[in-house]
Amino acid sequence: MIHIFSHYVPGRLIILAAMEAIVLLMAACVGISLHLAGSGTAVSSAGAAVPPQAVAYSLGMVIIMSSMGLYQPDSWDRNQAVGVRWAAAFLLGIVITVLASYLVPSLNPGPVALGGTLIVALAGSVLVRAAFHKWNNLGVFRSRVLVLGTGSRVMKLAEYAQRNPNHQVIGYIASQPSKHYIPLPQVLPMAPGDSLLSVVKKYAIDQIVVAVRDRRGDGFPVQQLLECKMKGVKVIELPTFFEREYRQVLLESLNPSWMVLGDGFRQGYFGNAVKRLFDLAMSGALLLLTLPVMLVAALCIYLESGGPVLFRQERVGQGGRIFTLYKFRSMKKDAECNGTPQWASVNDDRSTVVGRFIRKWRIDELPQIFNVFQGEMSFVGPRPERPFFVDQLVKQIPFYASRHCAKPGITGWAQVRYQYGASVDDAIEKLQYDLYYVKNHGLFLDFMILVSTVEVVLWGRGAR
Repeated sequence: MIHIFSHYVPGRLIILAAMEAIVLLMAACVGISLHLAGSGTAVSSAGAAVPPQAVAYSLGMVIIMSSMGLYQPDSWDRNQAVGVRWAAAFLLGIVITVLASYLVPSLNPGPVALGGTLIVALAGSVLVRAAFHKWNNLGVFRSRVLVLGTGSRVMKLAEYAQRNPNHQVIGYIASQPSKHYIPLPQVLPMAPGDSLLSVVKKYAIDQIVVAVRDRRGDGFPVQQLLECKMKGVKVIELPTFFEREYRQVLLESLNPSWMVLGDGFRQGYFGNAVKRLFDLAMSGALLLLTLPVMLVAALCIYLESGGPVLFRQERVGQGGRIFTLYKFRSMKKDAECNGTPQWASVNDDRSTVVGRFIRKWRIDELPQIFNVFQGEMSFVGPRPERPFFVDQLVKQIPFYASRHCAKPGITGWAQVRYQYGASVDDAIEKLQYDLYYVKNHGLFLDFMILVSTVEVVLWGRGAR
């Protein structure tokens, strides 16, 4: 994992994106050369400067492919879906290129140049992804991990590690062999004369994850860990490892000192001002793009079940302040006639026909643009919850109130990384993603979430 602007990005996916960007850049340069040759213009022999059109095409295609989910960490487990999304990305790229050429005639590449660009781009992308897929299956990009600790804290890691393509957990070692440990796969025994360094050499370990809660006394092998670190083996704490590899904060191993002494959780005037400008710009653009959709949605809701078209509901915002959230009404008017708030579910029988459609395509969320304009919400942030549920969750889930340090958002890290949640257990899982966002938020992470949101809307991946 590579740390970019406080956000962890899988290194193998950065390599894939960089390789495809180079291929796409070369394809665009080939297309431009064909266009110049066809028009009788001499191609510059200097060749030092890359045409800006080629750079724009390369970056644009990488963004489109990312929005189609082609750089998701688990994309290699869905070969058929990857093929469909890959084809859709190139089709969208062609459409955008053709539209741009008509809007700006000077950018018109002509059919020969466009065809040449497309052929080289398609062939190059296929070759890059085929090679990358083979390298990925060979485990070239996976690090070998040894976990020190066999207590309950590592259960979540053991569950997640089975499907993580970035690393391979070789085994678990008890810090004190005499102590009882819970059932785990691949618990490695240590003979009386063995040391951590000997185990590291035997299994070619790249990094050690320390998952021991009690580090006092002679039972904790500080000297052996230091010896391993001096030999070039990375030693990392479980919360930091989990945050880096799974991009969420593990509640089971979380403690206040890690939150206080670690990086992140930054709040500053300059950062807040930049984020506010970003919110206004994105919300204004989205309002212009979706205004016709919103008008049609409002009309359909009114024709099906009358007014009101908008649904107003109290939510908890930044600092625990209560505000009124706006949504298109997707449920029947008497959805909570008994007066008791209820969790919403994916196939909620309280939804109307129009309501099910607008919820599936996230159209019901669009009126929250006005909450962003009013400063009550951000474009990206933790989803705001109702006060009734917040009061319950704060009592049941540690650190739940910490998510209110940031403004709530229309979309968020939990919404693009986790399925629809409608229970306390789901709230715990989503909180781990929300805490990651609160800890590491910035414009780069916001942009990555926006790109992933496009994938959620188009392909139904993730949650609201």
